[in-house]
Amino acid sequence: MNLPNCAQALATAQTLGLDRLDAQLLLLHALGKPGDARAWLLAHDTDVLPAQAAEDFRAMCLRRTAGEPVAYIVGQKEFFGLSLKVDARVLVPRPDTETLVEWSLERLEAPGAALMLLVLDLGTGSGAIALAIAHSLQAAGRQGKVIGVDASEDALEVARDNAARLALDLEFIQSSWFEKVSGHFHLIVSNPPYIASSDHHLEALAYEPLAALASGTDGLDDIREIIKQAPGHLLPGGWLLLEHGYDQAEAVCALLDQSGFAQVQSRLDLAGIARCSGGLWPGR
Repeated sequence: MNLPNCAQALATAQTLGLDRLDAQLLLLHALGKPGDARAWLLAHDTDVLPAQAAEDFRAMCLRRTAGEPVAYIVGQKEFFGLSLKVDARVLVPRPDTETLVEWSLERLEAPGAALMLLVLDLGTGSGAIALAIAHSLQAAGRQGKVIGVDASEDALEVARDNAARLALDLEFIQSSWFEKVSGHFHLIVSNPPYIASSDHHLEALAYEPLAALASGTDGLDDIREIIKQAPGHLLPGGWLLLEHGYDQAEAVCALLDQSGFAQVQSRLDLAGIARCSGGLWPGR
């Protein structure tokens, strides 16, 4: 059997329809190399693949062409500088969600911030947002208690595993939004389901958990519920920050205004789209 070299394997993957970056990540994984070793492939493009690596690479390429996310195939995803384990029990963390983390850290670092910061991440999934915030606070020498909430025990298993691997001390609660949450927080952050249940884009996300994606006929059912309940769990001056769909900023800001939040505003993602909205709870 004639085994391909690295360059030939990548060329074959592209003829199957794979994006070049996806093919490189899969080939590195088949070779037991880290995902950030793409330069190694360039330096070793004439190296012949071991038989097992060639077989594994082809199998992974076929999974990718069927629509399975690369993160599920390789079992990990980079998010906010952290390497997170992910699988089909949780959504794949997206780069756009880093906008939500950056905004959260800005609010927590604002003048007059408490010595012990209390943070709640609703719908934590893999733990990406909660872990990124906790890691950043730890790196800055700040004291904080970060709690991740998810209705799915399967998702919480992934989040707990990520926290243990990263040596971060977080609390996780199985709860449908605020149902089993007690106490008040300086910050409540969430990347909830926000796709309309009839949206055709869901077809392309078939490998990811539907419950973490779709939310009613207009995609806002869960966001409405969070905004409704959040005031009962925010300290005066605390913030609620939400990720939402590319065309939902106006509607989410209106919901925040109607619920009594102040300083309501949105933030743009890397593509210049209003991806997150939030407001300050003035207290009553």
